Amino acid sequence: MTAPGTAPDNDIPAGDDGTPRSSRRVRHWLAGAGVTALAAVLGITLAVRGGATPACAAPPTGNAVHKGKASFYDAGRSGGNCSFPGPPADRLYVALGASQYSGSAACGSYLEVTGPKGKVRVMVMDQCGGCGPSKIDLSTEAFAKIADRSQGIAPVTYRAVVNPPLDGGLTFRMKGGASKYWFAVQVGNHGNPLRSVEAKGPDGGFRKAARQSDNHWTIEGGIGPGPYNIRVTDVYGRQATATGIRMVTKQVQRSTATLASASPTPSGSPSAPPSPTTAPAPTPTESVAPTATVEALAGAAAPLDRPRC
Repeated sequence: MTAPGTAPDNDIPAGDDGTPRSSRRVRHWLAGAGVTALAAVLGITLAVRGGATPACAAPPTGNAVHKGKASFYDAGRSGGNCSFPGPPADRLYVALGASQYSGSAACGSYLEVTGPKGKVRVMVMDQCGGCGPSKIDLSTEAFAKIADRSQGIAPVTYRAVVNPPLDGGLTFRMKGGASKYWFAVQVGNHGNPLRSVEAKGPDGGFRKAARQSDNHWTIEGGIGPGPYNIRVTDVYGRQATATGIRMVTKQVQRSTATLASASPTPSGSPSAPPSPTTAPAPTPTESVAPTATVEALAGAAAPLDRPRC
């Protein structure tokens, strides 16, 4: 949401009347023929597919502090471009511009945002189509914790939350349409941005999955009917492997495998109901599948594979 009046180019209002968006629609426009011709002369390929990741894109990591502006919106019950089952239970989330959203690489990570009134911790859940590199879009609830809503846009600083404390372990959710012939999984409750996901079935070794712009990891050709071992590595080199993940689509399967600091009392029972404080939480139509187990955990101090621009 933005206050009435003229805003800078990267301060695109939430709506024509200045009210918060009820849902996000990321749209992409193709440049005119003149720009296309110029791009051809310069040898530049224009990305026309929605969700294209800008060159040198990367989510916020480490101790770097970013200075910018924040607006706010309401995603309703949507899980945003990250395709989560829904928003976090506390509804403290944020949408990032294309460069920091980085083709879903930022999904599920956390930022600490500081504004005129204080600080708030938010989970990256969405991509902001109108946000430049220094603009973020907070949930209405998160914005209210750092500024007065009447401001519309507030100056902020923000940084990554490294190893945020989380309730429970990694979660896994097979995408609709996934099968023994096409492996597609979403990893949740990981805290830090992910660098890689690998999986294996009962036969064969680990195969590397490819990150998709909708926050799923896929292996073409599949790896059999399962159950699967899934090895997850974050950008700091921390690694955990969950076992016993089943080929059951659209259900959140919880594990005890963790990348970041976990709360001291997560439930270890396969029949335990989902924790109301775990983000993202499953929708009412989704059930919680059996708990998987942790196989390995390692750590490193600094982000890996930082892009060089």
